[in-house]
Amino acid sequence: MGETPLPSERLLFIVSLQLPEWVVAEIQQVFPNDDVTVYQSKPKEAVPVPAELYQNATILVTFTDLPDIKDAKNLKLIHTLSAGLDHLLSHPILTDTDIPITTSSGVHGPPIAEWTLMNWLIASRQYIRTYEAQKERRWDIKKDVFTTTIHDQVGKKVGILGYGSIGRQIARLSQAVGMTVHAYTASPRPTPESRHDNGFIIPGTGDPDGSIPASWHHGTDKESVRSFLSLGLDHLVVSLPLTKQTTHLLGDEEFALLSGSSKHPISKPYVTNISRGKVIDQGALIAALKSGHLSGAALDVTDPEPLPADNPLWDAPNVQISPHVSGLGKEYLPRSLSIVKINIERIDKGLPLLNAYNRGKDY
Repeated sequence: MGETPLPSERLLFIVSLQLPEWVVAEIQQVFPNDDVTVYQSKPKEAVPVPAELYQNATILVTFTDLPDIKDAKNLKLIHTLSAGLDHLLSHPILTDTDIPITTSSGVHGPPIAEWTLMNWLIASRQYIRTYEAQKERRWDIKKDVFTTTIHDQVGKKVGILGYGSIGRQIARLSQAVGMTVHAYTASPRPTPESRHDNGFIIPGTGDPDGSIPASWHHGTDKESVRSFLSLGLDHLVVSLPLTKQTTHLLGDEEFALLSGSSKHPISKPYVTNISRGKVIDQGALIAALKSGHLSGAALDVTDPEPLPADNPLWDAPNVQISPHVSGLGKEYLPRSLSIVKINIERIDKGLPLLNAYNRGKDY
């Protein structure tokens, strides 16, 4: 009889949530030949993760917890449970080591795209009005109001700032309801090959070959962004990583330009932010909503988070706010773990990692 194979990797999963037993069992099933440790961190209690856990691990899966450099000597890979790394950029592991780091980019597309479309429809179909009437058992049938204010998405133009996996799935749903998509990326994508999505893709989702956009735009400066905002967009989706260049990328001038370029007869542009709150100058956004330059906004991110109860954003007209949860769901962890599994196989074969973090670009 053959002997039980030795574990090929020592995986350490650090999460701040109390995971149900079935989730822990699922993690074990994904990595049956590896030594798996699941540890619940306690950041609110300022209890550090035991150093010996880091020292023993060869693969680390985490969101915010990273080891001291001296405890990371055995690590072959660090995988983050987030798509963005802005909360970790100053950590010595990122600045002073070359330990490979990968992200969960690609797992958020379906839930965030559904959240985005949901908010568009809630706003354009005036769902809140009928919902409140239902709670009051009131048959609200002011047909003149509904006829002149409700509208659909057919023929509208959506501009997606940051055409990654999330932006591509939003594009897919936008196209399905009759919208025209315009994509914006930091670097130029002049050829069909350059427009391919080379990251993690959930089968049947996104825009793998980059064929959906009617036009592609690029740049890292304000003028390039402003040119994009001048296309006459009905929707602006912000799906950018937070970097020094993208901090407060959108402010008074950008919102005025977006609004002034709008051609829709009924509504002004609608802004959706599912990236990071600091990409938008929040004061400028509030002013644009109050002035009517924007018809509304759907925000899953704010500046700061949590948003204080006395922040004026809560009272801005036609704004819909959720507490940074648009990408969550029971599918999140299994999809993220599949990236880890793929990359362990790539490490063994000496292949480039999927969703590898580029230290030079901060994403």
